[in-house]
Amino acid sequence: MLAGLTISAVVLTGRSPAVTGGWTEDGGEAGYVSGDGTVATWEAEERGEPVRLVGEDFASADVDTGTWVGDVVVINTWYAACPSCRVESPDLVAAAQDYAAQGVHFVGLNGTDDAGAAQPFERNFEIPYPSIADTDGTAIAALQGRVPVEAVPTTVVLDRQGRVMSRIIGRLDPSTLRELIDAVLVESA
Repeated sequence: MLAGLTISAVVLTGRSPAVTGGWTEDGGEAGYVSGDGTVATWEAEERGEPVRLVGEDFASADVDTGTWVGDVVVINTWYAACPSCRVESPDLVAAAQDYAAQGVHFVGLNGTDDAGAAQPFERNFEIPYPSIADTDGTAIAALQGRVPVEAVPTTVVLDRQGRVMSRIIGRLDPSTLRELIDAVLVESA
C-alpha cells in the first residue's frame, strides 16, 4: 500500500445522465450538480486529529459523536430536496441496520432543512439513526477542519479513534461503502 494519502478517483455511477429538464432516468433531478462518487482514503498515520460532531437532532435530542470513540462512525451529509440523497437513503439505512451489531454508528448532517422538511424525509425513508440539525454550520465546520465536504451528499467514515479514514463525494455506491466500513472494522482499536 502507498504511504501517505491515497486518493482514488473512481466514478461509481459509470454514466452521466443527460440533462434535459425534469427528472433523469436514474432518479436525479436535471440541472442538479452533485459529487461524482470520488473516493478518498487515508492511511492510519495520515488521518490527523479526531473529528467530533456535537449538536441536536431534529427532535431536539443531543448528538455527540465523541461518545462513540472506540467504534466506527459513518457521517452522511444530506437535505430533504437532494435527489441523490433520496436515491442513496435506502442503502444507508440497510448498512446502518446491518452493521449496528458490530458497533458501527451512523449520523446524518443536515445544514439546510428545518424540522418541518427533515422529519418527513426521515420518516419516509425510515432512517434509524440521528441527524444533526446544523443550520448554524457548527458541525460541518468541525468536519471541514479535517476533510473538505465539497458536495451533498458526502459520506465520511471515521476510524475507531474518530479520525477520517475515507470520504465519498456525491452519491455513494453501497458496495464501496461496505468495503470501506469492513476495512476500518478490521483495524486494531
